[in-house]
Amino acid sequence: MKGNIKILLKVLLLSVIWTGNTFAVLAQQAGNVIITGTVLDENNEPLIGASVLAVGTTIGTITDFDGKFTLEVPKGSNIQFSYIGYNTQVMDSNQNTINIKLVPDTQMLSDVVVIGYGTQRKSDLTGSVTNVSSEDFNTGLVSSPEQLINGKISGVQIMSNSGSPTAGSTIRVRGGASLNASNDPLIVLDGVPLEQGGISGNDGNFLSLINPNDIESMTILKDASSTAIYGSRASNGVIIITTKKGASDKLKVTFSTTNSIQTRTRMADMLSYDEFVNVVKTQGSAAQQALLGTERTDWNDYIYHNAFGTDNNLSLSGKVLPNLPIRVSVGYYNQDGLLKTDNANRVTGSLSLSPSFFDDHLKFNINAKASMNKNQFANTSAIWGASTMNPTIPVYSGNDAFGGYTEGLASDGKPVTGGVLNPLGLLEQRDAHSKVIRFIGNFDVDYRMHFLPELKLHATLGYDYAQGEGSDYVNPEAAQYYTTGGYYYPYGPQKNENRLLTIYANYNKMVESLNSSFDATIGYDYQYWKSVNPASASMNAAGEIQTSYKATDERHVLLSYYGRLNYSFGSKYMLTATVRRDATSRFAKEQRWGTFPSVALGWRISEEEFMKNQNVLSTLKLRASYGVTGQQDGIGNYNYLPIYTQSQDGAQAIMGNEYIYTYRPEAYVSDLKWETTTSWNYGFDFGFLEDRITGSFDYYTRQTKDLIATVPAAAGSTFDKTITTNVGNVDSQGIEFSLNATPIKTKDLSWDISFNMTWQKMKVKNLSIVEGGEVTNTPVGPSIDGYQFQTLTEGYEPYMFYVYKQLYDEKTGKPIEGAYADLNKDGVINSDDLYRYHSPAPDYIMGLSTSLNWKNWSLGMSFRANIGNYVYNGMAMNTGAMETMSYNAAQLNNLSASYLETGFQTRQHLSDYYVENASFLKMDNLTLGYNFGKIFNTCNLNVSAMIQNVFCITKYSGVDPEVPNGMDNTFYPRPRTFSLNIGLNF
Repeated sequence: MKGNIKILLKVLLLSVIWTGNTFAVLAQQAGNVIITGTVLDENNEPLIGASVLAVGTTIGTITDFDGKFTLEVPKGSNIQFSYIGYNTQVMDSNQNTINIKLVPDTQMLSDVVVIGYGTQRKSDLTGSVTNVSSEDFNTGLVSSPEQLINGKISGVQIMSNSGSPTAGSTIRVRGGASLNASNDPLIVLDGVPLEQGGISGNDGNFLSLINPNDIESMTILKDASSTAIYGSRASNGVIIITTKKGASDKLKVTFSTTNSIQTRTRMADMLSYDEFVNVVKTQGSAAQQALLGTERTDWNDYIYHNAFGTDNNLSLSGKVLPNLPIRVSVGYYNQDGLLKTDNANRVTGSLSLSPSFFDDHLKFNINAKASMNKNQFANTSAIWGASTMNPTIPVYSGNDAFGGYTEGLASDGKPVTGGVLNPLGLLEQRDAHSKVIRFIGNFDVDYRMHFLPELKLHATLGYDYAQGEGSDYVNPEAAQYYTTGGYYYPYGPQKNENRLLTIYANYNKMVESLNSSFDATIGYDYQYWKSVNPASASMNAAGEIQTSYKATDERHVLLSYYGRLNYSFGSKYMLTATVRRDATSRFAKEQRWGTFPSVALGWRISEEEFMKNQNVLSTLKLRASYGVTGQQDGIGNYNYLPIYTQSQDGAQAIMGNEYIYTYRPEAYVSDLKWETTTSWNYGFDFGFLEDRITGSFDYYTRQTKDLIATVPAAAGSTFDKTITTNVGNVDSQGIEFSLNATPIKTKDLSWDISFNMTWQKMKVKNLSIVEGGEVTNTPVGPSIDGYQFQTLTEGYEPYMFYVYKQLYDEKTGKPIEGAYADLNKDGVINSDDLYRYHSPAPDYIMGLSTSLNWKNWSLGMSFRANIGNYVYNGMAMNTGAMETMSYNAAQLNNLSASYLETGFQTRQHLSDYYVENASFLKMDNLTLGYNFGKIFNTCNLNVSAMIQNVFCITKYSGVDPEVPNGMDNTFYPRPRTFSLNIGLNF
């Protein structure tokens, strides 16, 4: 049998050789030659599907699974080898065998950025677009995707809402364009626009459900030219998140682990133990002095601890079949908070498949991402308690009452009304937790027509599902709910759905005879959102209902048609024109449709002939754009409909001896319509010394009209005091500048620097429902004791502090209690003397990143600065007067250290003394890394040590100069984080 097989193989081999020789003879007789060979990549792996073409002819082929090819070409032909992402090479055909290694075109790969519904080369962009790839992301323990780009981009401000691991972030692109409607940018994940807002158990931190380690790049669209393709949701900018896909080479395994310790930074500036005792003994009453204890208790030491965190990620990426790139990843993140009982726990998984067929004419992208978050929420009231609790009393009382915690008691032995509660008891006697799951998936089909390869058809099906539930329980013996017998509130499961269908066609053609390129896209979107929340109720430990909450079922739909044309002439002159037409179910039928156009021009001066003979300026491109975008987020789904709401407990009508629930009409505006923003942008991009120095400059203006704002309702017009309607205008303008430089670049040493700066201003132009009506000051923002400290006023920046001008003693320089300037000179100090004093918004925002690489060592640093932002120090005001030392006869409370400077006896709520300049310089990250290279001939090892929130230089006296809404009142301090990262690549 074996002998027969050998004979058969010899016959087949001789047949192949004879056939090959015959073809070769025939080819030579025809004046052709047969070329064979292999095409490899930079890792000496075969390139499957690489193009092999005889230059100047239509004769060509592609490489097989082993990277091999055979091609018959005319004698003397030059052979061109090309593959997407690699430099094209040309070889002569003087040899019958050509084995070639293609080199990656790193410039081309880095020059392509993701834009709305497609990609584009950076050099061809006409709008204000910034891309940050994973190589430039912020390092360290990162809990949420937006933190990856904090401080990296001009015009983009990202601020974590607190130091808790369960907290979200506030993201503003060019400051936002609205007042009451949403100012959050649109987030698009792998082509799926995400719904804004949160979900039960994870409010305000929706992006944290996405694993930052799965993200490949983030592109920020800032001007109307780039955002208008998203129409009605793009007034506040667009952030496009692209996740990692399967690589086009052999399978690779990557594992990384980051482990960290978080420590406290600055605490509220309160009286020290000795200062407190001295104030009580010298200035307190006999009753207050009698409340002094003998302990020396630092309450902060009991509620805070050093918090451990870990972030672990494992991924497999590569090709399992010649045409099937795949990436699979799993992640585990666990972070304790500085406050005891505060914790965020996340498990994630992702799958990406990118099969292609018919020589890449038909491509699929299948992405699935799932996460499960388990949160444990600390009672943040403990922060106030630890700051103000009497430092001379013990933590534990020594008896069983109230769980053994020391509490202020009234004469009847019950917790004193309005007293400061034991901060450790607040933490340990509460169990608040949640579980949130999320799935985001999309299925993309991309077909490039065989008979017309310039035409591509694309379809996306997207689905985003989230479910959140949890409970909040306080022990019945806890002082917080002692009078009601405890507290129990189970909620959820809330279920959010987001469904997307996108269909578009793209035609991309280079017309050599016209020296022009055309890129046209037309498409259709259908997106549907649904949020369902069951009825719930809070109750005491005995199961008696305290407060009930009705079930909700919220839905809305957005329909869209859009088109875009990108035209380039001679790679010098560029035009982008976009139009999108949206319809939303949030408005009445007559107001439902909105049209959002834009146009942009670009001129690459550096490509002109008169620039060819110089070698200093390598890039210079001028840009100008105009566009209109819309806004309909941040409002209710049914504000244009007459809706009746059932009354709550305590608001029923009495019918005889029975309490009857009634229904009252909600305020509504039947002709509620789009809020629209018209924008102009002028800018230029530049590069020097072969782009060793690059940068951009932009100046923009925006006018927002038909503001969707909540304003006082006319008397008798509705059952509500306020109404959400279209009212007023807001104008804004800004300057953005970015600079990137590589001062040193040698074989062993390189140094990169990146700097960005933003100046921006907003002004309220009109807030009157009736045009030309009386100018009013509308109180807004956080409040303390019913006082609001900010205002919206026509002709001024929004959210300016609205306070009295404090007067000072000329000799001592101390503020005089209750003495304010009579600004209107009428001899009376009243609300007419309040004035607008600064704004929480900074005048300038700056970011600086630098990295130094020497051989296998790397050192990175990043800084941020705000100049001209102001903060109301609510903590200092609220605890900075003698009256706050004893709210009741049973307790002593600690005071703010500001009391030693002011001596105030009563709180001065609206004094501008507490509005402080909060300009700052922060060092966000410091990283030192070493690449060990290949170890044990199996894997590459990278190790890096990092510090986050390294320091903050500021004159602000409070906890942190960077706080939401400009109000610092019991702010959860942001931690300083020390991390060690280990990365393995197999």
